[in-house]
Amino acid sequence: MVTLSRFDPVEMIDNAEAVAVFLADAFDTGDADYIQHMLGLIARSKGMAEVAEKAGLGRESLYKALKDGASPRFDTILRVVHALNLKLALVSATEANSAEDADDEAAA
Repeated sequence: MVTLSRFDPVEMIDNAEAVAVFLADAFDTGDADYIQHMLGLIARSKGMAEVAEKAGLGRESLYKALKDGASPRFDTILRVVHALNLKLALVSATEANSAEDADDEAAA
């Protein structure tokens, strides 16, 4: 008999590079709910209590802010990003698309 366990993506978020890849992918979608979901997964991977403390939030407040369907303030999101030792950086969408096109051509 084979025993299956439920897949938990949190187990894959085990280093800074994985965090960056997960969040970059989330931001590339432009889907605010997905970005919020990914921040929640990353916060769980780091320990919700620790992230909440660094963000200056209560643990329960952090859970509520990052749960599916919540609408946290942008200030809260920034505090969570900072607590995860990350920063947001913006690039021109035109430049980003040009770089992706060049990568696609190189891979072909």
